[in-house]
Amino acid sequence: MLFKLSLSNIRKSLRDYAVYFFTLIIGVSVFYLFNAIETQTLYLSVSQDTREMITLLNRILSGTSVFVAVVLGLLIVYASRFLMKRRNREFALYLTLGMSKSGISLLLLAETVMIGLGSLGVGLLIGIGLSQITSAFVASLFEADMTSYHFIVSTSAIVKTLIYFGIMYIVVMLFNTVMIGRRKLIDLMNSGKRGERLRMRNPAVCLIMFMISAAALAAAYYLVGWKTSGITQNDLLICIIVGCVSTYFIFRSVSGMLLRVFMSSKKLYFRGLNAFTFRQLSSKVNTMVFSLTLICLMLFVTICSLCGAFTIRNTLNENLVKYCPADYQLGLSCAFYDEKNDSVYYNKIDVEKLLGDAGIDTDEYFEKYCVVTVYADEKYDTREYFGEYSSQLPEASDMMMGVEMGGVIENTMTLSDFNALMRVFGLPEESLADDEYIELANVNTDIAQRNIPLENGHEITVFGKKLRPKYKECVERTIQLSNVPVNYGVTVIPDGAADPEKAREYYLTAKYNTSDKDRKLEYDNDLLSDEIYNKLWAAIEEHDNGMGIASKQFLNISKMELAQANIGTKALTTFLGLYIGVVFLITSGAILALRSLSDCADSAGRYEMLRKIGADEKDITGSLFAQTTLFFAFPLVLALVHTVFGMKFAFYFLNVLGATNILPSTLMTGGIVLLIFGGYFLITYLTSKLMIRTSHS
Repeated sequence: MLFKLSLSNIRKSLRDYAVYFFTLIIGVSVFYLFNAIETQTLYLSVSQDTREMITLLNRILSGTSVFVAVVLGLLIVYASRFLMKRRNREFALYLTLGMSKSGISLLLLAETVMIGLGSLGVGLLIGIGLSQITSAFVASLFEADMTSYHFIVSTSAIVKTLIYFGIMYIVVMLFNTVMIGRRKLIDLMNSGKRGERLRMRNPAVCLIMFMISAAALAAAYYLVGWKTSGITQNDLLICIIVGCVSTYFIFRSVSGMLLRVFMSSKKLYFRGLNAFTFRQLSSKVNTMVFSLTLICLMLFVTICSLCGAFTIRNTLNENLVKYCPADYQLGLSCAFYDEKNDSVYYNKIDVEKLLGDAGIDTDEYFEKYCVVTVYADEKYDTREYFGEYSSQLPEASDMMMGVEMGGVIENTMTLSDFNALMRVFGLPEESLADDEYIELANVNTDIAQRNIPLENGHEITVFGKKLRPKYKECVERTIQLSNVPVNYGVTVIPDGAADPEKAREYYLTAKYNTSDKDRKLEYDNDLLSDEIYNKLWAAIEEHDNGMGIASKQFLNISKMELAQANIGTKALTTFLGLYIGVVFLITSGAILALRSLSDCADSAGRYEMLRKIGADEKDITGSLFAQTTLFFAFPLVLALVHTVFGMKFAFYFLNVLGATNILPSTLMTGGIVLLIFGGYFLITYLTSKLMIRTSHS
């Protein structure tokens, strides 16, 4: 009897509360999907360094799963609370017919077990299926070979999912038992008759509250959006607190003014079923101020984390092509201190000879290569470069600080060296008149600042020679191989203008004579080995002549090594952004959907009354659609406003990575939000429409 009654109740719940089961199933599948990555990656053919990155990623995801489990657990308890509320009169009927509270608790226990087993089974099946599809995505992130990959079921992920969700369902069972034990029969019988109290707050107080909150938010927006370079950790913490508190009071003030504002426009308020629509919406918003605040903040975090993760991933992919157009680079610089003359001099380095002495035959490894020299004229610094235009530099910028500190020496290179490097890179070469120079840079913030004197045709003096700019803006080129922009400024001057005694740095840049990935890896192992490093430094230190080394620079890097470093960053940001973002989206959508469905069930009699007084079915469904749309849009709109300024703050730091276009990331994020949040909206509307039609029939 108990089993049949439980099964009957579940069937009824499936019809009325599809969102609850949908949330459980998608929660289980997402939890399994991200915890199965460890097993999936075991069958991928990757390097040892990548395997270590995968191990680190799995540890981080495992730790994040604890946080995710807590969020999903709270969501399940929250959802169960609304399900219980929907069934209060049903429980009252059981008590009236003689069933004890312990019997109702056993009934709920049986239902929870069946619901748990069903959601776990379906969710795991979906998760296992999706994990096979996402394997290709995982392999692409780690640039792995999938030839040995096959259908995989992660036993460890299944066990972890069963344990975590088993604990959640046990908590739900205890919660339901306590709730039933505390409720009186009269309260259960009258629960459907109790409507939410519609509060009409003082509109003047609400308006003042709104204006203060909006002003506080505007101040926080300004600080994070336009004073980013000077912001401290304490300032950022204050902005976060102000943002959270202001969001709450904005919802609180708007909820108090919402109905008043609509009622002030008689033409709008009394058109069609608008009066009914606005009162229903106002009732929902009035009783969910704190929940709407949390949902808004979760949506804000979701959109920013997804957009930021995709931007980092896309940027790093583009950067490897843009800032690493060769296969290998060796950069050397060594300064010695002359104690007798109290001066520092830079040692002249023959890079090709050093490699030869270390046992590296350039003809054996390289298809083409070049050695370029970077010079430094002590009189050519940031003060000379910017001249009278230094006053236009942003306050607290690195350039302004350099000027105020007495000037930082600028780097220069000759035109012939620049063109030799461009031939290795496969990029266009340049030409210069005897009195011209070209400024190179690829860091966005520095480009904007260095363009100021160029736009005004500012002349500079380098090695005693006066030069004018060839272009009115910087040429975006890289000198050092990197996976992020690192060229803060290099001046290209005509051949013969540089003083050979002022040579500071030497760079050998090369392209390998093979396109085979395994062969390139062998070359990397030879050129980047500790043995080569030790031999090169031993050869350099032979020039010490008893003097101490004042400073040294050693850059020994390859494109494959930089690509390897990219893999870990891309995978970590992408998976964490997706994991947290999807869970927060599920949570936000489910809370709104469950509340909307609960209110719809409680208001079924009101919709029936509308039909009795002659309202068209089209107008009734139109009112329901408007309520659902506005209810879901309410927290989303403010979250989008937060996101605009939040991403402006984030873009300041993404700029360092070379990010220039976040449109693709924005579109991908919008697609995920539309799919999950929009999916909850659609399910809520369709289920609500079915509920009010069923009550009519």
